[in-house]
Amino acid sequence: MEPAEGPRGREGGSQRRSPLDVIMSQIRRKRTSSDRKPLGRFLSWSSDRTGIPEDGETEAREEKGNSSAAAEAADGARDIGWGRVCLFLQKLGKKADSRSLSLAHCDLTATDLLELATLLECLPELEELDVSWNELIGGCLKALTSHLQQVGALRALRMCGCRLSPDDVAALGEVLSCMPLVEILDLSWNNGVGGGALQGWLGPPDPPLRELHLVSCQLTAADAALLGRIVSALPRLRVLDVSCNALLGQEGGGGGFGQLAASLSHAATLNTLRLQACGLTVDSLGDLGGALRSLPALRELDLSSNKSLAGGLNRLTLHLAHLTHLESLGLHRCGLKRDDLEALIQALPALTALTALNVSANKEVGGVVHALVSALPLMQMKHLPLNSCSLNEESFTALALAVPYLSSVDVSWCKVVGGRLALLLDALQPSVVVELRLSSCGLTTEDLRHLAAACRRGGLSSLRVLDVSYNGSVGHEGWSALFGAGGLGLLEDLDLSLRPSTSAPCSSWLPTLLRALPCLPALTRLAAQRWTISSQEREKLERLLRKRNVQLEWDSTNEGGALFLKSTNQEKSEETEE
Repeated sequence: MEPAEGPRGREGGSQRRSPLDVIMSQIRRKRTSSDRKPLGRFLSWSSDRTGIPEDGETEAREEKGNSSAAAEAADGARDIGWGRVCLFLQKLGKKADSRSLSLAHCDLTATDLLELATLLECLPELEELDVSWNELIGGCLKALTSHLQQVGALRALRMCGCRLSPDDVAALGEVLSCMPLVEILDLSWNNGVGGGALQGWLGPPDPPLRELHLVSCQLTAADAALLGRIVSALPRLRVLDVSCNALLGQEGGGGGFGQLAASLSHAATLNTLRLQACGLTVDSLGDLGGALRSLPALRELDLSSNKSLAGGLNRLTLHLAHLTHLESLGLHRCGLKRDDLEALIQALPALTALTALNVSANKEVGGVVHALVSALPLMQMKHLPLNSCSLNEESFTALALAVPYLSSVDVSWCKVVGGRLALLLDALQPSVVVELRLSSCGLTTEDLRHLAAACRRGGLSSLRVLDVSYNGSVGHEGWSALFGAGGLGLLEDLDLSLRPSTSAPCSSWLPTLLRALPCLPALTRLAAQRWTISSQEREKLERLLRKRNVQLEWDSTNEGGALFLKSTNQEKSEETEE
């Protein structure tokens, strides 16, 4: 019996289509003319069947076919959309990722931003979007923000250094409340954020932010007051970073910083507070100190580069005992006085969770290292940088008591280290230390021999960063001994630069370094500023490092035809000589 005759017989000659026609119709609908395959196998299978489907089964198959066709159409639309996304990213030299889209440093234009906005609907799973350091998109951000609601899964949004205007900031504030999952927002290095632009962020509903980064945004004391109202409406906030806003802590503005500090009582979950270079004063410390009792979860507090708080640190240290979970305290470059340091030392025993204390670039520290080390929970300390702290022989010896526990040791710009490095090296634990910084320490050739000996005995087997720059008094025998010692299999970053005002040939020790490179498999950066090198040596070094994908930092040709090796980053600043 032919399948096509059954339905017509039962329905009295109706025009109802046969099951075969229905199925064939759905298959044709699903296939394009370019990818249809021969149906002979299907027809043979159909003609061999002995049963005839009932009407209910036929209708069910029709419905299933219709839903399958709709699903196929949706999948096709998604594939086309994803293809557009891939083409857009390929044009920018980026790889496609349905969950993370990084377009930082891509020189995006307003046209690119508009195209990106139209592609967001094709990225329903997108969780991270980074368009940082694209200065040309400033002033036209609304083209993007008006489409951000289509990305319901977005959790992190980064727009650093985009020259955002106050209108851009306001447009972003309007859409934040409609993004239910966004937790991380970084608008750092945008001057347009300051000057009252945050006013547009006030009012319900509020975004569920957990991290807010507004570094170097020209925030003023008035902005601090606005920020305080915003923080009060963010009960889940964990990270607040408003560093490098020099006017934030200034007097006036209706007690702006005081309002910001008071608002922290509503952010009980805050675990990171960074206030570097915010122009904080002794009065600011008073406001902040009173808020600490409301921050039981705080783990990191950074007040570095606030020199005006010198002489009044006790207004903060009186309240540090409430921070029972504090792990990191930053007071770098604060001009701390002896009284400040003594107040800090008295508070340290209460900080039982502390693992990192940064009091570097405070010259008075050199006179209290012994008391400082005695007050710290040494068994768990990892970071205690004492660079530029005017260390003397006694304080250098006291530091050796803490060194066995530290993963990072930094005594740069301390001339007392020169000729005494062996004391420090003997205290290092090979399985602990991963970073050793000895820049401008007056090291001698003998110091480098001690360093080489430490390498040979495995004392630096876990080291990843070694900075021995600005030590021009070391002879070539010292450099050769270091490079020939081995024992640095995990080293990633090596800096042996000379001072900006000096230069010296490296031909005497360069062959030893070249032979040592195979024993440095983890090396990713080699900086040797102002060491002169011949063209032939340069070519050989370049060839070896190019194969390894090592970043070699150097300069242009000098008058003699040799090359200086120079960092591609900003020249490291000259510290005050001690």
